[in-house]
Amino acid sequence: MGTGTSLGRVRGLGAAHAGPHHWWMQRVTAAGNLLLITWFIVSLARLPVLDHQALVLWLKSPLVAVPMVLLVISVFYHFRLGLQVFIEDYTHESVKIFWTLVFNAYALAAGALCIFSILKIAFGGVQA
Repeated sequence: MGTGTSLGRVRGLGAAHAGPHHWWMQRVTAAGNLLLITWFIVSLARLPVLDHQALVLWLKSPLVAVPMVLLVISVFYHFRLGLQVFIEDYTHESVKIFWTLVFNAYALAAGALCIFSILKIAFGGVQA
């Protein structure tokens, strides 16, 4: 057996205490997603037509573009949190870091592309 007391040998080997924060962030983003997706569906349902011109004009409004950006941020952060849990629970130790990096990069790139597209339309880069 090693040297030191039983308590000394196991000190620092317990939980990292990052779990509650991760759990709360999943719940907060889920609630945000629920509110923002409800807003999104109701807003689309109130449009008279759903053609390209109507959607571009709708998205040019700051009262629409800002919640859309918030929706994208919340959805992709929630997506990343869920993928992280999936990878930690169901992948082999040898590839865990690789898949975590791949899916984090994917979530970041897809979210950035969505936000860029929303801002391009909102600032007039796309003609109605």
